[in-house]
Amino acid sequence: MERQARRGGPIAIGGFSAKTVEDRTDDVTERETAPQLRRRLGRADLRAVPEARRALRELLGQWGKQGQSDVAELLTSELVTNAIVHTDHDAVLTATVGPSGLRVEVRDFVARRPRLRVPVADDGTNGRGLFLVQSLADAWGVRPHGVGKAVWFELEAGAA
Repeated sequence: MERQARRGGPIAIGGFSAKTVEDRTDDVTERETAPQLRRRLGRADLRAVPEARRALRELLGQWGKQGQSDVAELLTSELVTNAIVHTDHDAVLTATVGPSGLRVEVRDFVARRPRLRVPVADDGTNGRGLFLVQSLADAWGVRPHGVGKAVWFELEAGAA
């Protein structure tokens, strides 16, 4: 699994880090009580992007972290758009709010890993999604699953 940390750049780890929400959700009680959003994203359906933002905004309404909620919507839009534009399959969006923060994951059914590109001034608006995720998330990464991958990010509850 490859993990990206906002302040430390990319790091490779062999297993799951204790910092990830995924590790902490091994406890069945937390999984059942954590507010969660789960949406199936239709293939090539760009209407899913604003719908995902609206659903995430509703989920985060009780989180009370306005600045973080805005960042979460932006980063979720980027991951959803990437899954819709760069694959020819459905995808699944999952967002979970826990005591330590928010974890958003978009799973698709294409094994090809996304490439982080440094934006070029004359490149239009393409290629900036993962750069934004890397810049604004407290942690992010890509992990393989079955026949595809999951791209995820985390925002800590305590961050301003």
